[in-house]
Order: sequence, then structure tokens, then C-alpha cells
Amino acid sequence: MSIFLETITFEHESEHVLEHDLSTKSNFSAPKIYTAKGDLSKRWYVYFSFRDLITKKLVWMKNIYGNANNFKTKADRLTILTSYRKNLLKLLKEGYSPFEKNEELKKSTSKNTSNFKIKEEILPKPEIDTSITNKAQDIGMPLNEAFEYVMKLKQNQVKSRTLQDYRLKTKAFLNWLSENYPDVKTIDQLSKKILLDFLNEIVIKTSARNRNNFRLTIGTILQTLEENELLKFNFIKTIKVLKSVPNRNKTFTNDIEKSIFNHLAKEDPILLLYIKFVAYNFLRPIEVSRLRIKDVDIQNRTLTFQAKNSNLKRKTIPQILLDELPDLTNMNPDHLLFTPTEIGGFWDTKETNRRNYFSKRFKQKVKKHFDLNENFGLYSFRHTYITKLYRMILKDSTPFEAKSKLMLITGHNSMSALEKYLRDIDAELAQDYSNLLKG
Repeated sequence: MSIFLETITFEHESEHVLEHDLSTKSNFSAPKIYTAKGDLSKRWYVYFSFRDLITKKLVWMKNIYGNANNFKTKADRLTILTSYRKNLLKLLKEGYSPFEKNEELKKSTSKNTSNFKIKEEILPKPEIDTSITNKAQDIGMPLNEAFEYVMKLKQNQVKSRTLQDYRLKTKAFLNWLSENYPDVKTIDQLSKKILLDFLNEIVIKTSARNRNNFRLTIGTILQTLEENELLKFNFIKTIKVLKSVPNRNKTFTNDIEKSIFNHLAKEDPILLLYIKFVAYNFLRPIEVSRLRIKDVDIQNRTLTFQAKNSNLKRKTIPQILLDELPDLTNMNPDHLLFTPTEIGGFWDTKETNRRNYFSKRFKQKVKKHFDLNENFGLYSFRHTYITKLYRMILKDSTPFEAKSKLMLITGHNSMSALEKYLRDIDAELAQDYSNLLKG
């Protein structure tokens, strides 16, 4: 056993608790204990970083296991690892360096520890070259454990939909790694090259937008690991976002819109009312899918809903939509407003599944019937009616006044966001400029 391992695992008879007084320019990070979130089937250890002689950056050192994993209870493991951590911190503060022979420290340690024979073996001194950081003898956390650790941290911080997206994208990444880089098993083995290869394959097979979404998700996870000192550096921060053109649903012409409404009035009244919440109240399909009976306040003519980038919002229900609503008085307030078979009922499935269900139903009942292409979807009704409303308001107002009024109705958080939205859906069209072209 090296002087390093032997010293930190030795149980001092007069052990005292050390104060955490590390300076900002310390050559090492404070040792920490990894407990695998309490899982005794996995190895627990103490980990720390030390400043590289060449790069001057903190480098993750070998994990300290000792005999901690021989113990079968959480309390016993924590007791021994806490002792290791304290002794390691003491040793580091006394000047120990994994990159030096530590002869003076060896002598002082020998004098102060009775019945403690220190062996001559010491940690090998790393070669001094430009690749020293790659030879640091790191043993990182397994990738699947590291990602699952982030999922547990995020479960009470983000929405379930976001957490599901994290899981799906990390699973895709891990599957890709197993096929293309089978030797990469731990978080410290990730590199910019690996991440670039993955993102490049995404953009080749799908789109720049999808690639950027993967970059954002994986980057968020890696950043969390970096902040928790489980990853030295999040390389995704150095990978640029690609320019992408988002897919936008086109607006309907008046004739097509009327035809769709007339068709659904006979064939699918539930889907028609769902669409009218999108069209008349300018809700997103996912927001309509979240609505429950209690969210519809007929008396006060208001609608409470969970918006995209906020908690709860309220909107006025226009009379044109109130006239379409059935009597909700005797319905269970906790029931969903929209289900596959009725208005107001129980439907045990995730909100994303509910949104996807009505999107598919629209495709079957409307898109196929009217032979509409991929540019038209449920969002098209929102775009259509916002465009209608804006142009009507604009007749009696300046553009700024019209947009100010529109913001209150659509729920956009800023004028710039609304203006970008209007540009994207081509709601702002120039007036006839023929007179300007005449010579």
C-alpha cells in the first residue's frame, strides 16, 4: 500500500474534525464521498481532484475505496469513508502531492503514528509531458450511473415532460456510444470528439434543429455533472449551435377553415371543440390537453391553464367560445375537459400522449379528408386566428397599439416575442405599394 493510501485509511487514535478552510487557489478540491445514492450493491468511495503540474487545472485523482465496500450497512460504510475523507483532507493540507515523492511528509507521518509502519511504495510520479491530463489515472463514475444521478437531481426541478425528454435523449446517446465507442464506460472518458461525432450523426440523419435539441439536453446533463464535480469539463459548451429553420404550420384560407369546421360539426364534435380552444383562445394543443373541468370558470368567463414558460395563466374566454361549451355544472371538477369519447371524463395517460392522440385524430379526420400537406396541423388554427385578429385590430390602430392589445390576448411575454411570432407566420404584410413604383 502506498504512503498515500496507507495514511488516509489509518484510524488515528486522537482524530479531530478539520475545519473546511480551503482557499480559492488551493491545489486540491475538498474530498467528497460518493454513496451511489445509498445503493449497497455498488462501490462507494472518496474522490478528489488535484492541480495538474502542467495545465494548472484540477484533475480528478484515483477514487479511494479502502475496505469500505466490505461493510454491508450504510452506516458502517459512511463511518469508514468519513474517516478516510478526514484523513485525506488532513494529508492534503499538510502538503501531500500525488505528483511528488513526499519524502518530508513520509518522515513526519512516521513519527506521529505509533504501531504504524509505512511502506516504501508511493504513488508513481506522472511523466511531465503535454498529455499528462490523460495519464492522470482517473476512475470516473459509470455513464449510466452519472446520468441517473442527474435524473434524480432534476426530478423535482423540471416538468415530467422535460424529464422524460432527458431520459429519451440520454438513452439514445448511450445506445449510440455502445455501438460506436464500446470502450467508453465512464463519464471521464467523454471527449469533444465523441460528442461531435454523435451530434454530426444526428444532423446527417435528421435535422439541424434535432441536433441542436440533443446538444441542449446532453449539455444540460453534463453541466450538472460538472457543477457537482463529477465531470472535469462540459465539452458541449465549446460546440456551436447550428442555424436551423423551424417548421411552421401555415395558416388556413377562409374557405378551407369553414370547410373543416362544417365537416367536423357532423363527423367529430369533440375534435371541433378542441380545435376551437386552439383557435378562439389561442392555446397551444398541449395546453388544451391539460385543461380540466375546474379550469373553466363560466361565471367569471376565465380560463386557467399551464402555459409553456410559466406556471399558471388566466385568459378571458370569449363569448364565441362560451356559446360552444356544454353544461359543465355537474361534472367532476378534476376530470379532464377533453377525452377520446366525451367532454369531461377520466383519462389515465400522460399529457404528451393526450396531445399526440388529438394530433393523430386531426390527421385522420381532417388532413386525409382534405388532402392537406405537412405544412398544416393543429397549430395552423392558432396562427390563422391570431393573424385574423391582428389585422382586424390594425384597421383602427397603429402597429404598436395593435400589438399591445394583441399581447394581452395571446399571452406573449414581450413585444419582441410577439413581433417575431407575427413575422414567422407572415401576419404582417405590407400595404399595396403600387403608387411607390410609379415613375
